Amino acid sequence: MLRAGAVAVVRVRSADEAMAVSDALTAGGMRAIELTLTTPGALDVLRALRVRGGDALLLGAGSVLTVEDARAAIDAGASYIVSPVLDLDVMAVAHDADVPAMPGAYTPTELLVAYKAGADVVKLFPADGLGARYLRGVLAPMPFLPIMPTGGVTPDNIGDWLRAGAVAAGLGSALVDPSLVKSGDLATITARARQVVLGVTEARAPRTPAS
Repeated sequence: MLRAGAVAVVRVRSADEAMAVSDALTAGGMRAIELTLTTPGALDVLRALRVRGGDALLLGAGSVLTVEDARAAIDAGASYIVSPVLDLDVMAVAHDADVPAMPGAYTPTELLVAYKAGADVVKLFPADGLGARYLRGVLAPMPFLPIMPTGGVTPDNIGDWLRAGAVAAGLGSALVDPSLVKSGDLATITARARQVVLGVTEARAPRTPAS
């Protein structure tokens, strides 16, 4: 997932929409998809995509708030567990199953606490309004923190976040726009996915020193 650099956060109204959106994202080159448990039928979609995509698709569960949900998501095939908050019990369930746990945190103190508690990646959430400068400031004294900003990350600015030190970034409505899903404009979602993939590639390309 970290090699992919970007995670598409799918939060939609139905299992059918989740399947269609996931297909549109993979058509655009996205390899990591986080299916939020707020989506009706999310676990059924997770199972179906796991069968269809095999190991080529990196599927995780998001909005995981309870031990029961964590176990159910892992049983359905989630290869990583994402939470909006730090819950030590949820993280323990993931680690007992040898599945990475990515809890949410916001302040520098919370980010460090989550990391010390054993988070594989710390989700900076919500990152709306913080910007890449905030991440760069946090990482200056704590460069060891593996941070994945989510919220406020767009196809246009994902490169800024990665250059600031993010190990990956999560994209929600800026990529899976509810209005596009409602209208059935999956082609635009695919185009945005391609833009995200390109943004990751460009951000990680070796930079030529200025002459």
